Amino acid sequence: MPAADQVLLHSVTMWLLLQSLLLASCLHLAATFPKGCYPSEEEGLKTFRCSNAQLTEVPRDIPNDTNKLYLDSNRIPFLPHDAFRDLPLLLELDLSHNSIASVESGAFRGLAEHLHSLDLSSNRLVSISKDAFSNLKAKVNLSNNPWLCDCRLQELIRAVDLVVGSSSGIVCHSSVQEEHVGKAFLQVMADTDFCNVYKKTTDIAMLVTMFGWFAMVISYLVYYVRQNQEDARRHLEYLKSLPSKQRRSEESSTISTVV
Repeated sequence: MPAADQVLLHSVTMWLLLQSLLLASCLHLAATFPKGCYPSEEEGLKTFRCSNAQLTEVPRDIPNDTNKLYLDSNRIPFLPHDAFRDLPLLLELDLSHNSIASVESGAFRGLAEHLHSLDLSSNRLVSISKDAFSNLKAKVNLSNNPWLCDCRLQELIRAVDLVVGSSSGIVCHSSVQEEHVGKAFLQVMADTDFCNVYKKTTDIAMLVTMFGWFAMVISYLVYYVRQNQEDARRHLEYLKSLPSKQRRSEESSTISTVV
């Protein structure tokens, strides 16, 4: 075989081998990702999309150099602690339109340095501790959730940086005060300090409890005194029925005891 043909054959063989390796690599990567999830690059940022992938939990095999993560429109019910700890370069996190009803403390641990956008809108959030967002500097969207308007939500709203325009979507689905149901929480907060109301309610409950105990103590003392007086009266009547000499002796003893 001429040398030129050998070189050509060798080149074709190497090219086919390289293509096979690339295809195998792609197939391997695809096999490790959950069905419906795929990596891409958008505007120079490494993106991982799992939108509408029927997920019931946060995937574990997300590339750790991901900048934008889309987990929207799934069925994720809660966020455990350290759910995103292996994503130190994450800038945007979209968790909207899921079934999230619980966010554990530390769920966003490791994201404080870089994350600048967090979308939790259109979930099933009723109440979250502000500690779940500790040290987080991202703009947060909490709209369209069935919020319980109370002191806990007030503390949360004051602790996070809300996405501009999203506050009107934080509406009281239920409230410690019935007249607030259906109203935007920030509008209600303008007139009501939920934490102060809670503190007053707690103070009143403590005062009522203390008054109850005090009343019980007083009632017992009154009963005790009356009971002793009744016993003393009966004893005096008994002494009166005794012979004169013995009666005077025991009567004086009884009176001194009572005094």
